[in-house]
Amino acid sequence: MAQAAAAAGYHVMVNYSADGQGAETTVNDILAHGGKARAIQADVSQPDDVVRMFDEAAGWGPLTAVINNAAITGNLIGTLVEVPAETVQRVVDVNVAGMIFMCQEAVRRLSTDNGGIGGSIVNISSTATKAGSPGTWVHYAATKGAVDVLTVGLAAEVAKQGIRVNAVAPGSTNTGLHAAAGMPDRVERLNPTIPMGRGAEPEEVAAAVMWLMSEDAGYITGAVLPVSGGR
Repeated sequence: MAQAAAAAGYHVMVNYSADGQGAETTVNDILAHGGKARAIQADVSQPDDVVRMFDEAAGWGPLTAVINNAAITGNLIGTLVEVPAETVQRVVDVNVAGMIFMCQEAVRRLSTDNGGIGGSIVNISSTATKAGSPGTWVHYAATKGAVDVLTVGLAAEVAKQGIRVNAVAPGSTNTGLHAAAGMPDRVERLNPTIPMGRGAEPEEVAAAVMWLMSEDAGYITGAVLPVSGGR
């Protein structure tokens, strides 16, 4: 998503919580291709970190778009009753509270009521909200359900302030999320359940995000767009 945004001409702030090396790799790739990017450490579950991140981004000029992609599963697999309380709390803190804190600060700065120039917020949800991820990540799926509701409600709330709010809901996608939870072959195992017979590539999800951010989607707000191969 960061690479696609940079290729489209955005100046990109690449946020990370702990993986500084990964963020710098992304930034260096963008710079190597002539784009503009910087990495910044911030934990989105901490309101002060969120404000600091936006303040640093403001040095590059007016805010125009925010992609809310931060999310965790707790790096475990099992039924809901097996999830430790501290894991539930951390997943909710990042996936729900963090998403809300990011949206709040984005609206404060994008809103034409506050002197902003308007813009786009794209939240990353998941098609896990459909089936609920039984036996693996019910707690995670529940937080993504909250993201969908946040997207719809906020979109209606800020539409007259020049802000569009949408979400992209990826299905099974080839990222490091599954390996981190101990299931490196999960996408491959799910392929038979996907009408298109394969998982998504990150670039395909990024393309949907970029379309929602573009003027081509200028009359779309409050939408949750599945990128799931039909599943």
